[in-house]
Amino acid sequence: MSGLIYFSSATNNTQRFVERLGLPATRIVKNTVATVPYVLIVPSYSDGEGRGAVAKPVIHFLNDPSNRALIRGVIGTGNLNFGIYFAQAGKIIAAKCQVPLLYKFELSGTDVDVARVRQGLDKFWTQQRSIAP
Repeated sequence: MSGLIYFSSATNNTQRFVERLGLPATRIVKNTVATVPYVLIVPSYSDGEGRGAVAKPVIHFLNDPSNRALIRGVIGTGNLNFGIYFAQAGKIIAAKCQVPLLYKFELSGTDVDVARVRQGLDKFWTQQRSIAP
């Protein structure tokens, strides 16, 4: 079994995207605990220079070693107006957790983004199962 875990701010762009995926997913709230391998979907925040891109609740979630141990990939989202810092949180988390950045989409995504992520996740989890010990 594998899953999706996501963080969504007050704008709920990420939540709307996850709902359109139609896949089981857990929203990060205080004391969220991962119990199965997961892909993390995260929006980006920034001060215009790339600082503060990862939301504090996501940092707290990943600071728990048991949560960090189960991450298998990241999907980043954000606003293209951020320029080079678009989806920066996904890039940062992928690098720090040494997992692939699987996809990036803007705001709440398009129908094409939803289809690509569904197909990509299906392929990704199939590959993960084939290399599991």
